[in-house]
Amino acid sequence: MESNSPHDTQEEVVAVDSPAPSRRSAPPDSPAESPSQAAQEPSPPGAMRENFASLVATAVLALFFTTFLAQAFEIPSESMEDTLLVGDRPFVNKLSFSPATKWLKPLLPYEEIHRGDIIIFKHPAEAGRIHMVKRAIGLPGDRIKIVNRQVIVNGRMLDEGYKVHKMGTIEDYRDNFPGPPVGQVYAEWREEMPRHVNGNGELVVPAGHYFAMGDNRDYSLDSRYWGFVPRENILGRPLVLYWSMDLTREDYQTTGIGNRAVGFVSMLINLPRKTRWNRLFRT
Repeated sequence: MESNSPHDTQEEVVAVDSPAPSRRSAPPDSPAESPSQAAQEPSPPGAMRENFASLVATAVLALFFTTFLAQAFEIPSESMEDTLLVGDRPFVNKLSFSPATKWLKPLLPYEEIHRGDIIIFKHPAEAGRIHMVKRAIGLPGDRIKIVNRQVIVNGRMLDEGYKVHKMGTIEDYRDNFPGPPVGQVYAEWREEMPRHVNGNGELVVPAGHYFAMGDNRDYSLDSRYWGFVPRENILGRPLVLYWSMDLTREDYQTTGIGNRAVGFVSMLINLPRKTRWNRLFRT
């Protein structure tokens, strides 16, 4: 039976742009200053160069921070409920899962990806245009099978206290995996998946790749539907929730400049009421 149950949009996490740094205004002219004071003040072209250099330095530092250390994201879908909610805004640690270098590895807190880690990554089937958040379920070399919603890795059933099922029905492909692909399965994965299934009906994760799933299993488009996550696509892990708004998926689907402007104004007006204060600064 063909399944269309996962309602997970492809846009799992939205990068939050850093605000543009503000310029410092040049010091006002002082008509009463003495010649000696005037000699000490920078000329207008010099002040402009100073302001420009300060602006560039600030931009470079901000770019370095968001590129190598941490970046803010938003959660626009319910695929990771009840761990991450729609409207959660986490800072993502981009250093922990970055490729370790020979010289810096002893000095920086690099980490290996473990089964159960929440990961932020570039969508493997969308040419890196979309960022996703899922949980790493299968590591390189793991054998994965799902039987009646129970995930079995290397012959042992996983204890998954984090997962939820919000549908009462069992569906063949979604809940008994791998199997004949139906529903919202990417065409490339339909062709590739059989090549990774062994004689025991287990999906074998290839070297340098990971199998990722959402915690909200019935509403998540994940590796079951578009395949493995290459190691180089993984950007980091959520570190802390710096903000959380009580929003829905529909709030993220508004289109048009006018609608977005109205939505932004509405958010500012309702900010105290819509903020999930009990989720702020959760790790």
